[in-house]
Amino acid sequence: MVDLSTKIGDIALSNPVLTASGTFGYGLEYSDFLDLGRLGGFVVKGTTLEGRQGNDYPRMAETPSGMLNAVGLQNKGVDHFIEHIYPRIRDCGSEVIVNVSGACIADYVACAGRIADRTELRVIELNISCPNVKQGGMAFGTTCEGASEVVSAVRKAWPGHLMVKLSPNVTSITDIAKAVEGAGADSVSLINTLLGMAIDVERRRPLLSTVTGGMSGPAVRPIAVRMVWQVAKAVGIPVVGLGGIRTASDALEFIMAGASAIQVGTANFIDPAVTMHIIDGLEDYCRRHNVERLMDLRGII
Repeated sequence: MVDLSTKIGDIALSNPVLTASGTFGYGLEYSDFLDLGRLGGFVVKGTTLEGRQGNDYPRMAETPSGMLNAVGLQNKGVDHFIEHIYPRIRDCGSEVIVNVSGACIADYVACAGRIADRTELRVIELNISCPNVKQGGMAFGTTCEGASEVVSAVRKAWPGHLMVKLSPNVTSITDIAKAVEGAGADSVSLINTLLGMAIDVERRRPLLSTVTGGMSGPAVRPIAVRMVWQVAKAVGIPVVGLGGIRTASDALEFIMAGASAIQVGTANFIDPAVTMHIIDGLEDYCRRHNVERLMDLRGII
């Protein structure tokens, strides 16, 4: 038997395969295509204190080896999630992680506090890196001071595991990672999308209503692997890696670079069952290479 289990701090997972926020809905949307209980866990779409309509259309565009998105954290708010969504996914058999965002620090704190009332929820992913909103998001995650301030404030309101999602749109992601570690983060996830832009030359206008958006997909993977490798060597807390993962080999790059778990994002749009293929692929790799415990490969580079 191959042991795919891992731990992110005090959170034990059956395997390291998670899904990325904003690419997997609330899990329910994918339940016809895969067994949610086979996942190590899944991160629900970005959740804010109040409901948001998101940005105007068009807000998604395909690019070579990736995509741009500017959805803008569309959701019905944390109370709707707690009252109407969570009861339907609480017994799915894998870890439910809530991605929390806000327009100001008070919003982050209040949203985290509402989730803390549901003691079954053990992990939030604090999104200080979304490039698709006018207020909040990446504004907090591009300086050590801003990142520390919001993490410190949420730490006081949230007693569970605090994962912080980091932006690649910075000069030194290791400095940001060390700052949030010092402010009380239990783990970090990286990378969020890279800020990008595409133009329709025939119509002579941007493809997105917001002009710029977040780029994800296979094209960003080498950048993400490099950043995970750097951060894993710089901090003492677990690292969750994401960015362009489509296959077990992609996932293994992040694990060998130091990640304790990975998140699959854009690939979910292409193949709704891609996470199942990755789990199977990790098992196959370990058997072929006589690896009894997958996490023995973590950080070997």
